[in-house]
Amino acid sequence: MSNGETYGRTIQLFLVDGKPTGLRKATIHGWTGLLFVSGASAFGDLTARDEVDRTGVYILAGPDPDTTGTTRVYIGSGNSVAERIKQSAVKRDFWETAITVTTSDDDMSKGHAEYLEARLIEQTAKAGRVTLDNGTNPDITRRRLPEADIANMEQFLANLRIILPVIGLDMLKPQPKAVSAKASPTSPSVSDEVQFEIRHKSGVSATAVEEDGEFIVLEGSEALKDTGYVQQSYGGLKEKLIADGVLVPQEVPPGTSKLRFAKPWSFSSPSAAAAVVLDRNSNGRLEWKVKGASQTYHDWQQAQAAKQEAAE
Repeated sequence: MSNGETYGRTIQLFLVDGKPTGLRKATIHGWTGLLFVSGASAFGDLTARDEVDRTGVYILAGPDPDTTGTTRVYIGSGNSVAERIKQSAVKRDFWETAITVTTSDDDMSKGHAEYLEARLIEQTAKAGRVTLDNGTNPDITRRRLPEADIANMEQFLANLRIILPVIGLDMLKPQPKAVSAKASPTSPSVSDEVQFEIRHKSGVSATAVEEDGEFIVLEGSEALKDTGYVQQSYGGLKEKLIADGVLVPQEVPPGTSKLRFAKPWSFSSPSAAAAVVLDRNSNGRLEWKVKGASQTYHDWQQAQAAKQEAAE
């Protein structure tokens, strides 16, 4: 492994009752952090665990009732996470997933938990991927901890950034730079990146970049509308993008049947992005091509994998 590369981590996900929809226990090898995850049906099993009746933090997550297609979360802490999460769950009806974060050695103090709660709220708000249900942002500067304890809690937070996406909650991950910078194809933040394009016979043109596992269609890209094709997978997503003002009517030339990306948008896959651009179900691995070349996204990805393998 070359200098500068990160090493792999071992995450253990244990199905407590043997069911993928039941109570789950998540840990990282060598870390004292201990997470339990449940849906509403296993919530009683979650709060009955001895490990949850400890000082720590918790997260309630579910669909945002105010904004279709987005997630709402509430973050809290307590001397007994089990008791506090029960109180919070009763007051909120949006949540579908409950997550508790304690330690295997029961070594987290109230001050540690409050600091971690404040940092989680701060980082979640900064990332902007979910809606925070918390009414106020705790002042981190008031969570006075010794320097060594702050360092330990920051490392704890770093491990949460790794494990939370694995259990399905990507609330701490910063937005891709192409999104945060409102990048267009000529923006400095993406000018040196490999860019992909769709140039359709209809005249529609779209440009995208891949960043940290996300596929971002850049500002100014175009999308077809009213093609008449049945959108089995991503029709709802396109309607949401139109409703949210991400996709706006293309005004030039007059009477054109196109939409335009008013800002960059991150998609979960090249196929999701291609389906929105072409207004039909699409294989994005073949529809997207390296800008200025005939190489498909699939062929480019295979070539990158071969280069990485040769370098190891």
